[in-house]
Amino acid sequence: MAQENHNVEVDPAYRKDAENFWHNFMSFGKIATLSIIIVLLLMAIFLL
Repeated sequence: MAQENHNVEVDPAYRKDAENFWHNFMSFGKIATLSIIIVLLLMAIFLL
């Protein structure tokens, strides 16, 4: 079995940029999911 080197040096600016990207992406996903849930709940209420 081949061994992989997990101690890779990463540029701090690149790492910070990647962390910011994923933070923003997850925030967008959370807002999108909540928006869809709210729309579906409103549809259910008004279609009763």
